[in-house]
Amino acid sequence: MVSTYIDYNLLTRDMKTSLQRTSQQTLVARETEYYKANIGKVTSIDEFLGDYRLYAYAMKAHGLEDMTYAKAFMRKVLESDLNDDSSYANMLTDERYGNFARAFSFSHSTEVVQSDAQEDALIGLYTRSVANVDSKMAQETRYYDTMMDKITNVDQFLQNDRLRSYTFRVFGVDEKYFNYEQVRGALVSDPSDPNSYYNKNFAPALAAAEATKASSSQALSALTSRGLSQARITKIDALLALPETPEADKVTLQAEKTTLTNNITTINTAFPEMTGNIDAYAGVEAEIAGLKTQMAQPGLTEAERAAFQAQIEQRQTALKTMKGTSFYSADLNAKVSESSSTIARLAVFKDLALMYDFTADGSVPSGGTAQAADSRKATMEVYAYKAPRATTSVALLHKSYYEDKIGTITTVAQIKGDSRLYSYILTAFGLPSSSTVATLESILTSDPNDPTSFVNTKGGEYNANYKELRAAFNFKADGTLAAGDKPQTAAQTKVTSDYYMVRYNDADEAADQTLINSFKNLMKIVSNVDDLLSDNKIMKLALTAVGLENEGDTVRKMKKVLTSDLTDPKSYVYTLKDDRYLQLAKAFNFNADGSAGIPMLAQAESEILNTAKSYVIEKSRFATDDDKTKATAEAKYYSAEVEKIKSLDDLLSNRRLVDFVLVAAKLDPETVTTDYLRKMFESDVNDPDSFINTEPNTTIYKELVASYNFDSKGDLARPEIGIQTKRGLLETEDLYLNQTLEQQKGEDNAGVRLALYFRRQATGVNTAYDLLADGALMQVIRTAFSIPEGMSSADVDIQYAYINRVLDVKDLQDPEKLEKLLRRFTALYDVENNVDVSGAQLILSGGGGGISADTLFSLSQLRMGGY
Repeated sequence: MVSTYIDYNLLTRDMKTSLQRTSQQTLVARETEYYKANIGKVTSIDEFLGDYRLYAYAMKAHGLEDMTYAKAFMRKVLESDLNDDSSYANMLTDERYGNFARAFSFSHSTEVVQSDAQEDALIGLYTRSVANVDSKMAQETRYYDTMMDKITNVDQFLQNDRLRSYTFRVFGVDEKYFNYEQVRGALVSDPSDPNSYYNKNFAPALAAAEATKASSSQALSALTSRGLSQARITKIDALLALPETPEADKVTLQAEKTTLTNNITTINTAFPEMTGNIDAYAGVEAEIAGLKTQMAQPGLTEAERAAFQAQIEQRQTALKTMKGTSFYSADLNAKVSESSSTIARLAVFKDLALMYDFTADGSVPSGGTAQAADSRKATMEVYAYKAPRATTSVALLHKSYYEDKIGTITTVAQIKGDSRLYSYILTAFGLPSSSTVATLESILTSDPNDPTSFVNTKGGEYNANYKELRAAFNFKADGTLAAGDKPQTAAQTKVTSDYYMVRYNDADEAADQTLINSFKNLMKIVSNVDDLLSDNKIMKLALTAVGLENEGDTVRKMKKVLTSDLTDPKSYVYTLKDDRYLQLAKAFNFNADGSAGIPMLAQAESEILNTAKSYVIEKSRFATDDDKTKATAEAKYYSAEVEKIKSLDDLLSNRRLVDFVLVAAKLDPETVTTDYLRKMFESDVNDPDSFINTEPNTTIYKELVASYNFDSKGDLARPEIGIQTKRGLLETEDLYLNQTLEQQKGEDNAGVRLALYFRRQATGVNTAYDLLADGALMQVIRTAFSIPEGMSSADVDIQYAYINRVLDVKDLQDPEKLEKLLRRFTALYDVENNVDVSGAQLILSGGGGGISADTLFSLSQLRMGGY
């Protein structure tokens, strides 16, 4: 029998090589290759348990070989929710079952339209997007103002994307479909020149459209007035026919009827064809009504009824070719609408001609600029007013207008007639935008000293605002000012403007929060891409977040974007070459068929759980309750933050996450730099000479790297579909090789197997109770410290105390102290089992390392009865 001590040392001196030799054994290599080739094909627990070779390999790897027969039991283990402390696997005292369940991911890949991290990220993008509206618009305005001094010709102007977009936004030109020749022609036109491009191509059509709108509007107004007059005359005739109507009232009614009749006559004269056709149509309708009345009389024969019906049908047929009120109303409204659209479209070209100063050949006037100062200022103001929400720039424009205008006001009526002043005041004093001008007038003319006045009794929840508003103005009860008074003092104006600058965007901020709340609630019920695209609130937030709110994309295009395969560089979203669409696609998880998919995460859900659990165990070992609480909190932080990681750089740039990962892998963060860890991630695990494969702790680092889903460029990669992650596969293979090595060595020498097992399990020992709970571990301790066999019959607490006297369990986490303990065990195991230790064996093995040859000789003498 070979010395336990020597055999153990020969194996552990280069454990990597020892395991490699084991892996090259024919049976081991065959079973390992089968496992690696087929585990990725398994998609269910039934398939896994049904393939005995796969199942048996995994069970042996996790030290559960003797439970391979218990498939029903193991099914319950695999079906456990490891996030639930009360689940079946977590309730078992033997942690091997929990570890086995964690090695697979039958229940840890949740299909979800959007993860919490994705939701938070998208809402964050939306918040930043709306917050940046003002700064972006201000930046574009500065660019416009600067560049307009440098433009030398119209083509240079139109070919500058930023200037063109700015101008088109101001004047309402569709940038996707604009006609370059027409826009250029308008820009170089002089509206006062009858031969200019504008006057030849647009002015006649604009004049015609304006004429059509004017005449149609006039006719429509006349039609409405005529109908109202006729209806009123009918009512007046009914009142005049009543005997109880007083004579004085009849005189008044008759005078009103005369006025209405004259109005109808005037309209008939102005629009003879329209009114004549309407009257003719009404006459035929009256005839039909009369015939229907006659037809309804009792006693008529069938022939008489048929005759009436024939006359009715004859007149109804005639009506189809006639034009009544409905026809003219619809026709005139259509003409007004069409001409209004035409005017709006053509007026753009007129505005361009008026607002820019390019000459007929497209150049800038000598000594001048492409746009005069006043036109440029007006253009920039309109751009600011077209912001999608209240911005500081616009607020300052309103503030300037208010402060310039308010000093010229002398009556409340003037404020009521100026919508900008009226709106500014409501906003400044926090009143609803729906407040009427009558309410504002009542507030400004109310007597604050009268307890029964409007400002002291009305307003409900806004009563304090009413009083504050009233105190900011100096109008009398009749809405005028006393001699020498101003509507506001300088101090009152300042208060008003200060309030406005604080509250100008309150409505938008409230709307943003409402939209965000709606988004969160609606996303809970979205189950596929069609649900998402059909909800306007969801799409408004999503598109605004990534800057696509003004693109006007079709539902079909959006569906193709959202169902693109982000791992395929040839998929649709990448062909658009626009990062905004890629951001949108990354914000959701849809399969090609539009169903909910699995999020692309830096770590699979099962790996996040494993990493977090390992960290808590490492930090909680030998720790205080406070340390355990902190570890749990840190695990929650990691679990939330790792879902936001989009690349290897993201992970490595957060040292807090890096330290967490290292601790979870049982590595000391103090000894591992970020650059060193990067080299591990960037190594080729399939190259035996790569950095990661030459590292002493290669297995640990390979499993760490494999637990993340990064491609060779450090970007997120979608993991292969399967029940086991890359890390889980590596771990299972490593455990299988260790188990095999231990079993094979144990056939020759049980002491070697015990030592190898103890060496592998030691890092998981937290207290002496862990040793007592495992017979194999306890046998090593009893041998190493010569604990009498009879001690095993003593009370558990006594054994616990005894172990703590002879061993500091913390030392098991120190590799050097652990090896010293195992050398002691192997040496004493040889003594107990009468194994000869020759000097030649000791020298050839390179042993010693802490137990000297003299010590071994002394131990040998004890065995042989020497002293």
